[in-house]
Amino acid sequence: MKEETKCNDSRRNRMYRIKKDLAKNRLLYLLLVPFILWYIIFAYKPMWGLIAAFKDYNNPWVGITGSAWCGFDNFMTFFKSPYFFRTIKNSFVISLAGLVFGFPIPIILALLLNEVRCTAYKKFVQTMSFLPHFISTVVVCGMVTAFLSPSTGIVNIILKHFGFEAKYFLIDKNYFVPIYTLMGIWQNAGFNAVIYISALSSIDTELYEACMLDGGGKWRQITTVTLPGILPTIVLMLIMAVGGLMNVGQEAILLLYQPSTYETADVISTYVYRTGIVSGQYGIATAVGLLNSAVALILVSAANYISKKTTETALW
Repeated sequence: MKEETKCNDSRRNRMYRIKKDLAKNRLLYLLLVPFILWYIIFAYKPMWGLIAAFKDYNNPWVGITGSAWCGFDNFMTFFKSPYFFRTIKNSFVISLAGLVFGFPIPIILALLLNEVRCTAYKKFVQTMSFLPHFISTVVVCGMVTAFLSPSTGIVNIILKHFGFEAKYFLIDKNYFVPIYTLMGIWQNAGFNAVIYISALSSIDTELYEACMLDGGGKWRQITTVTLPGILPTIVLMLIMAVGGLMNVGQEAILLLYQPSTYETADVISTYVYRTGIVSGQYGIATAVGLLNSAVALILVSAANYISKKTTETALW
């Protein structure tokens, strides 16, 4: 009885604290309502449609509920498809290229900007590197297409000036991954660098002074003070990047790839688009999208587990 009474008292105290907090911060909680509604309506409610992955859903007039159950037939259709290994391989190759070459660039940019003492120049460089993130993907792809044009593109003009032949890069499958990776770096490096710059501002300046008194130069300050100071931020960003390995930017690839580059440019998201929107095979497209999300969940969970065991920094 005493233990039950203690549990009831503890529950009442907890409820009292919750009610007191809600009353005190009611305006702040009110600001959360639009975001909660947005996630419920646009993120969680559509998850009901995932059952289409297990149904023979090819006719929108019949609807998902009116379609017959087919078990894992849609998944097996994708596994037996000639596009299975190609889309999986291309998704990993393009994402890994962006991770290996694109992930360190914002860190390096943030470290370089942190060493700039001229405030005006620092703000100018940071703004110029930050702006491409807000340019529409359609516009960026149009710029890439214009720059790489075999007749009027600036890249081919420079190549011809040095005696090389003009080349139509966008129809060559061997150039697609480098072009896509460089475009992604240019568009997102400045935006991602802002996160690391914010982390750098939280490092205690006394640590730098202690390192200088110990005879440490710039390189030693970076390796012993700066990088350890922003390591938790780097780890968290890396976990999220690993979780997005399978989610290659569909819009940019659709705007850049050609039938001649399908071999290296066709990824899971573009296959889902062609299968679901173009061909009307909604059940198969939903199954492939669900499989992609499951793999992404496994990757981010594995990265989080490894990070927690090795660095004691994790998302959860």
